[in-house]
Amino acid sequence: MTADAPDSAITAWLATQQEAMLKVLEEMVNTDGGSYDKPGVDAVGAIVQRFMAEHGIPVEVVQREKYGDCLKARVEGDNALASGNQQQHIVLMGHRDTVFPKGEPTRRPFTVKDGIAYGPGVADMKAGLVMNMFVLAAFKKFGGAPGPLLGLFTGDEEIGSPEGREVIEAAAREARVVFNSEPGRPNGGVVTGRKGGVFSIFEIEGKAAHSGGNFEAGISAIEELARKIQAIHALTDLQRGITLNVGLVSGGQSVNTVAPWAQGQIDLRYVEPADRDEVMTKIEAIIAKSFVPGTKAKLTIRGEFLPLTQSPAAAKLFEMYRGAASESGLAITGEFSGGCADSGFTAAVGAPTICAVGPVGGKAHSPEEYLEVASLVPRAQAAARAILRLEQAGL
Repeated sequence: MTADAPDSAITAWLATQQEAMLKVLEEMVNTDGGSYDKPGVDAVGAIVQRFMAEHGIPVEVVQREKYGDCLKARVEGDNALASGNQQQHIVLMGHRDTVFPKGEPTRRPFTVKDGIAYGPGVADMKAGLVMNMFVLAAFKKFGGAPGPLLGLFTGDEEIGSPEGREVIEAAAREARVVFNSEPGRPNGGVVTGRKGGVFSIFEIEGKAAHSGGNFEAGISAIEELARKIQAIHALTDLQRGITLNVGLVSGGQSVNTVAPWAQGQIDLRYVEPADRDEVMTKIEAIIAKSFVPGTKAKLTIRGEFLPLTQSPAAAKLFEMYRGAASESGLAITGEFSGGCADSGFTAAVGAPTICAVGPVGGKAHSPEEYLEVASLVPRAQAAARAILRLEQAGL
């Protein structure tokens, strides 16, 4: 078999798989899988496991307590005598969970119209999972992998990967490169940089009192909430890419009661890793300060993403991927995104990472979420070619 034979065989086979991809994608999209629905996310995982079994690919299940289990599908490399980085995993990564409530697939099932597919999670990121599955199957069928391939399918990315993060970071520490198959950008680009994010909740304790007959005895947690929100939002620095948003608030007992409790949830986004601790220190000071005497407050971090930064090796990976994609007729550009993803975790531990190499889609997290069906095959081919050319690129 010539050096080009695996490339030709794999890409030719993938070219025949669009309908098969759509069939698996339809089943996945029509399976409930919100982040907090562990049985649902694991049901999506069962689809992955069944597909892998049909193609002779072993899968390890890393059980998680609250959220979806992590799945590790492995395809061995061709070189049994590999050494150095050739022994390290080439990671194809994606998450199975979505942001949608229970029953959303019943209300809005998978559909295809005029070459566009719709449904909850169709682009973010079940199409990316399907793409990874078929790329793994292609290498299993035809060989040619320049090292062991690891398909990593996690279950809690949309809420900051509270249980998946340790599995992701462990895999990344042993990774040669990481391809994260989040949806390709609407213009067909990939993501080479992302913001980091910290998602937290602050809870305030006040004192209840009748707001007409005994107003002065009360201590308003809602007033304290309002003052803290103003101070937190004032930390926004658009020039540095730092944004603060208190996106959810609640509190109070009744309209005629001075509020005994209140809470708010904070979304912090930042670009530079050092900015995280600086801003969190300021937030902690705001939470500790009582603007309304007598109130008490505490801050709890609920989820966190690290920023995706482009190392020299990651820049080399991007250039190589762009060349591989061009052979499928794709003109790839690299973009920076304010959104967060698991790719930040892999980059932070030193694995060369490229994100959003999945099929092209847009309007994620909304009823208008869509996928360009025609992008399924060429994006799969691009990923396969990129894997085959790692050694040529010096990676």
